[in-house]
Amino acid sequence: MISGSISRVLIVGLGSIGERHISILKRLFPTISIAVLRHKKNNAQPGISGVNCFLSSIESALEFQPQVAIITNPASYHVSIATPLVKAGIHLLIEKPVSNNNEGLDDLIKISKEKNVILMIGYNLRFLPSLQAFRRYLTDKKVGKALSVRVEAGQYLPNWRINKNYRETVSAQRSLGGGVLLELSHEIDYLLWLFGPVDWVKSYVSTQSDLDIDVEDTANIILGFTKDVADYQLTASLNLDFIRHDTTRNCLVIGDKGSLKWDGVIGTVDVFEKGENCWKTIFSDRPEPNQTYEKELKHFFDCVEKNKSPLITIEDGQESVKVIEAIRLSSENKKQVKLRIA
Repeated sequence: MISGSISRVLIVGLGSIGERHISILKRLFPTISIAVLRHKKNNAQPGISGVNCFLSSIESALEFQPQVAIITNPASYHVSIATPLVKAGIHLLIEKPVSNNNEGLDDLIKISKEKNVILMIGYNLRFLPSLQAFRRYLTDKKVGKALSVRVEAGQYLPNWRINKNYRETVSAQRSLGGGVLLELSHEIDYLLWLFGPVDWVKSYVSTQSDLDIDVEDTANIILGFTKDVADYQLTASLNLDFIRHDTTRNCLVIGDKGSLKWDGVIGTVDVFEKGENCWKTIFSDRPEPNQTYEKELKHFFDCVEKNKSPLITIEDGQESVKVIEAIRLSSENKKQVKLRIA
């Protein structure tokens, strides 16, 4: 049961992630009323149960009077949809990335503060038990001081979504906010969460494959994080792609007392301690398909009910967008780009 006054939820967009949110909402909160805003001529939606009505305009969505909305349409439309909803005092969970660029985000943040509206960004990996354990071990200095970070994430794009032509997905279309930088921005978000703000980037972004897409399918990036009090700067290498057939999501931290490795696909954290001769698994929790989304939704509702800041704020989402814009600029100009003045 919902513990407070939330009885009406608006879902914006009805792709695979929108359908997933509806399914989870109906299971967690069976009495809730759900409306879907979708810009299509026909209002019928075969196969979608638990939806009270389908709406075709922002005006009709506001007439539904939702307390919260979950924005799941393409990233390039997020800000234009979010702004009138926030002005109406509606709390938002915005699927990642918060937008495909920084335009309009400052105004959206300002309005949300004026209206005392909760804005949460859907970087659901932060709710993954193995990543949370990885962060705890780093905070506890399990391998000492971090000296180097190496991150990989990739999966062959045509295999991402079952029974869908990859050419027609958001991931494959620049106008909708596709490409590896935005689609795999989870990695940028969790690196900021683990290691703090990025000072500079240097990158090479390209389309390496013969996939029928108009977006980048490969990004090779170096990130320089804010220097600590001892003037030490940690750097990370980040490699993202749509082209590899061995689905991969991992992070390796090399410390002065050993190495710590996270595997997000199988949900493990391994350590190689100084003086040892092999890796040792210290945490294991294989992810379930809806595990992080359920935790994310519960957290969002709890933040709305208790008027508290969410784990992933809109400022967090904006910071990831700024890093992505710097990565693109670095690749275009073939030089390092600074985000902050040291």
